[in-house]
Amino acid sequence: MSTSASLALQKAVFAALAGDATLLARLGGARIHDDAPQAGPYPCMTFGQSSARDFGSVTEAAEEHVLTLHVWSRGGGKKETLEIAAAARAVLHDAGLALDDHHLVNLRHELTEARRDPDGETIHGIVRFRAVTEPI
Repeated sequence: MSTSASLALQKAVFAALAGDATLLARLGGARIHDDAPQAGPYPCMTFGQSSARDFGSVTEAAEEHVLTLHVWSRGGGKKETLEIAAAARAVLHDAGLALDDHHLVNLRHELTEARRDPDGETIHGIVRFRAVTEPI
């Protein structure tokens, strides 16, 4: 049974992010999570919403994915959050990642935003990417 394209994409994105020394330095270590830790140290990055839809043609199968990363910071202001988001973008935008059972056609940055959370001290960054995959 082949790996779903969404899972294969998330695994490849995680590996690319976790293997980047610049991003890890900005995060203060390996603080990339599938789900936010309850009392984990800041800053950190988590995988957020993802979606996939049919993007194929009559003759070719393909999926379009939207993958969202969240950056959480309490560094006082948006600077730290935006630097982490920029490091993630540098790793992933137009990256030629290898996916299990799928071919990554493209991976493009779509959006970065940063805002203060209602708690008044956490800055929440959102970094969104669009990808297209084809089965091998």
